[in-house]
Amino acid sequence: MSTTDSSPSSLHRSNSVTSIDDAKQSVRRRVWDLLEREGAAPPGVHGHIPDFVGKEAAAARLTELDAWKQARVIKCNPDRAQLPVRVRALQEGKLLYMAVPRLATPKPFYLLDPDDLEVPFETAATSTGAAEIAPRVGPDDMRPVDMIVCGSVAVSRRNGVRVGKGAGYSDLEIALLTEAGLVTMDTVIATTIHQSQLLDEELPDADHDFSVDYAITPDEVVACTPDRGRPSGILRESLRADQLDDIPVLR
Repeated sequence: MSTTDSSPSSLHRSNSVTSIDDAKQSVRRRVWDLLEREGAAPPGVHGHIPDFVGKEAAAARLTELDAWKQARVIKCNPDRAQLPVRVRALQEGKLLYMAVPRLATPKPFYLLDPDDLEVPFETAATSTGAAEIAPRVGPDDMRPVDMIVCGSVAVSRRNGVRVGKGAGYSDLEIALLTEAGLVTMDTVIATTIHQSQLLDEELPDADHDFSVDYAITPDEVVACTPDRGRPSGILRESLRADQLDDIPVLR
């Protein structure tokens, strides 16, 4: 007997999700094309968090925020665009968590403690460096997170709605840490981006998405006002079959 839910409400949800996904992909293509055309990101940026020109300046602006100065524990994505952020965190003595790619191990985060590192911070804070030298930890081993810095493809200036590269792992990482009580509604979320990634328009937004509190470019710091609260944890109905199969911590 088939277990497929073909009720009107289920079909409506499916069509709605497809519409949002299509709208997000349209935004991504437009921003990726613009960054390449302007020379603001290297060729081949499509499909990735853009490694943008001016990422060091954006990271420097981020570190001027009071929320950054007060934070002792930072969770940051492993993309090249945010490497200056991760290096600055370690230089300032902050504890740094990075996600294991695709959350593919039972303990899905790397722990980088600047007091324990025996390699240069610029090496330790890369995705390959962390994989070689950093211990892996799970939520039970982690400290509460004071600030999250994420990568983005596009961000709405008005309300901080963020469009990522489409894999969904940033949403899952935050949802996982929220369920564990390590991220709360008071945890500040920021992103560093190129000015061309900051859009003066409404962006598509799904139930499992989070918005950012700050969008920081090389030129400005934008304090955003999200229209709704963040998800209180993992929305199981939003998970894809491959995520359930491939991410041990979800089982």
